[in-house]
Amino acid sequence: MKVKFCGAARQVTGSSHLITLDNGCKILLDCGLYQGSDDDFNNFNNEWLFEPSSIDYLIVSHAHIDHTGKIPKLIRDGFNGEILCTHATRSLAALMLMDSSRIQERDAEYKKRKGYKYFEPLYTSKDVHKTMKLFLGLSYERWHYVTDGVRVYFRDAGHILGSASIALEIEENGKTTRLGFTGDIGRPNRPIIRDPMLMPKVDYLISESTYGGKEHRTSAIEAEDLLQIIEKTCVQNRGKLLIPAFSIGRTQELVYMLDQLSTDNLLPKIPVYVDSPLATNATDIFRMHPECFDEELVEYLEFDSNPWGFDKLRFVKSSSLSKRLNSRKEPCIIISSSGMANAGRIVHHIFNNIENPKNAILIVGYCSPRTTGGKLRRGDSHIYIHNKELKVNASVYTLDGFSAHADRTEMYETIKHQRKGLKKLFLTHGEYGVQLAFKEYLNTRGFEHIEIPALGEEFEL
Repeated sequence: MKVKFCGAARQVTGSSHLITLDNGCKILLDCGLYQGSDDDFNNFNNEWLFEPSSIDYLIVSHAHIDHTGKIPKLIRDGFNGEILCTHATRSLAALMLMDSSRIQERDAEYKKRKGYKYFEPLYTSKDVHKTMKLFLGLSYERWHYVTDGVRVYFRDAGHILGSASIALEIEENGKTTRLGFTGDIGRPNRPIIRDPMLMPKVDYLISESTYGGKEHRTSAIEAEDLLQIIEKTCVQNRGKLLIPAFSIGRTQELVYMLDQLSTDNLLPKIPVYVDSPLATNATDIFRMHPECFDEELVEYLEFDSNPWGFDKLRFVKSSSLSKRLNSRKEPCIIISSSGMANAGRIVHHIFNNIENPKNAILIVGYCSPRTTGGKLRRGDSHIYIHNKELKVNASVYTLDGFSAHADRTEMYETIKHQRKGLKKLFLTHGEYGVQLAFKEYLNTRGFEHIEIPALGEEFEL
């Protein structure tokens, strides 16, 4: 049996890991899109480190585009097997992949108008329709048959709605081997979805490591800090607060927190806009999957039947209203995707508002260093958007406690039961320097045989 690392290797995007069994069966774990602007990865989304038609099964940890975004291209290039995931992941993936295809189609049309002769989208909405026919939703916490000698088990990873860790039980040559993949590990005691659950004991483990070098602050402190930022920006400065946020998970958590603050009469009476058709539709999907809710939300629903709605909140779908938000002078909060501020409507809001010192930008999660969000996080004084240099006059704040990714201690707590008997631990989905720090942290706590695979590196198990 072999494992080959085909994405998110010493990077935090483009998750994809290929398992090749002794009998030749090939199982792909995730098939994500690279999101960023690193020159070394210009061709990542167009190329494969395997033959797509040779893959027998695809198993998906969750619906985020950096874990699912290349699936329609996989089908376009020859894959025709089953795609296994949880029920909620299937629902969200249909929404997100269709949105991704439309963005690519619009980008292709724009570039053709600008004279690009050979630019084509990776896939189209027609490819997504074909893709969704191959998705099969499976329940949490049950062993499911995949093929002869192979079973899969999903446990809630607590990252986004429907997210799961993946355990594979593989019988070969009279021997049973268990291989685990954490997917993206969520955080305990976060609102809306359940806490991460421990996966079954495995022989080999592939683990994410996004925040392997730091600790997050508590949610109570984050709520206080959020209120202070809103007060300073929107009440004292009479400015706009822009929040780049992923449409799935982060936006719903922010809106839920604002809903609670509004219910408690702590939120200033200012307009709040969720400017994202995808986030609007995703919020409807959240309502359809109460099996993923945590106890806190279930209790909150007893006296507030709509945890994603309050008087001053408005979900924006039309592009015309989105554009009008940039010309309005009233103080407001605008939550818009993407979370890394490298695409979507948030780019236009930042472009039109970043040079006004009354305004502020709040970063609430991980951003690849080469994205606009990453550059704002590190304190760049100027950024380039639409080929124009802009001075960062707006205040920039960072609240990592909203992150859907576990911090160093939280990841350790989720995988520490695997230490005894674990033959190999592979760290993926992290910047290389952070992974080295996390490896050292785990070594001091009893983990041995830790590898940090490079892109394309293959290991025999």
